[in-house]
Amino acid sequence: MNKFNIGPLQSSPLIQRHPHNPVLAPTDVPYGPALVFNAGVTKFRGKYVMVFRNDYGDADKQTVFAHSTTNLGLAFSDDGIKWDVKSVPCWTWNDEEVIRVYDPRLTVIDDKCYICFAVDTKHGLRGGIATTEDFENFEVLSLSLPDNRNMVLFPEKIGGKYVRLERPMPVYSRGGIDRFDMWMSDSPDLRYWGNSQLVLAVENVPFANDKIGPGAPPVKTKHGWLTTFHTTDLDFNRGKNGWEDSWKKRYTAGIMLLDLENPSRVIGMAASPLIAPEASYEIEGGFRNHVIFPGGMILEDSGEVKIYYGAADTVECLATAHVDDLIRLCLEGK
Repeated sequence: MNKFNIGPLQSSPLIQRHPHNPVLAPTDVPYGPALVFNAGVTKFRGKYVMVFRNDYGDADKQTVFAHSTTNLGLAFSDDGIKWDVKSVPCWTWNDEEVIRVYDPRLTVIDDKCYICFAVDTKHGLRGGIATTEDFENFEVLSLSLPDNRNMVLFPEKIGGKYVRLERPMPVYSRGGIDRFDMWMSDSPDLRYWGNSQLVLAVENVPFANDKIGPGAPPVKTKHGWLTTFHTTDLDFNRGKNGWEDSWKKRYTAGIMLLDLENPSRVIGMAASPLIAPEASYEIEGGFRNHVIFPGGMILEDSGEVKIYYGAADTVECLATAHVDDLIRLCLEGK
């Protein structure tokens, strides 16, 4: 783990936070979670769809219950801004081995919706892929060995294979508690995965000193796969920074372009964060302040890019930019 502190960080001026942020808060959800965040968002059959993480507790007392109470909620929207939240969670996995399912990512491939997710089990943290057509019934296609998470699918086959980005969590081989990088694997059928390759390492990102990993599923442009990622920097001088006694990490969102035919190759990457914690709902009053975690990205026909992100591990937010600006930012490396 790098010992240096990163220092102040700012969001790119190309990014516009939506004036209605947060677009989803715990008070918008009728069954009373304390936290809603890290959502997957996509367009599916004429609607915007959001599957979000619920964590339960007492927001007034700033406490959360045991993590086994986490489940997934569901909302739909006509414009991607105002959300109709369903009255009950859409997925709580009832299995003796499973503790909780969380951090969903949504990708549509050939008119089918796939959900990547993290799952805590009694024998390790695993990453999974499921498919659904009604967001009530989920068919689990694959689960990784421990420890792997933050999986996202590309929205089409590449070279005849399904492809995913992922973040395995090696400890012994990377010399510390955290030293996690972004990898890529492919599959003939979404069930069996291999041909794993390193895509981006912590030391390649100037604004990370702890770990990095995938963010939202990539979107295709003529210049390459526009891809967000999350970064973490650690500063031991940070003290109480949320509901917990101490929180010494900061999460930001980065952006890069991956090659269309070989997405393990980074064509270009912004040298500073796309989104860094700055707004009040990102730095104050949250479960873990100074956290930005991108989980959904939609490229509109107008060229607008909608980026959905969890803020302070408490609410779900939206930022926008133009696709041409984001591509230029990656290629120029600024």
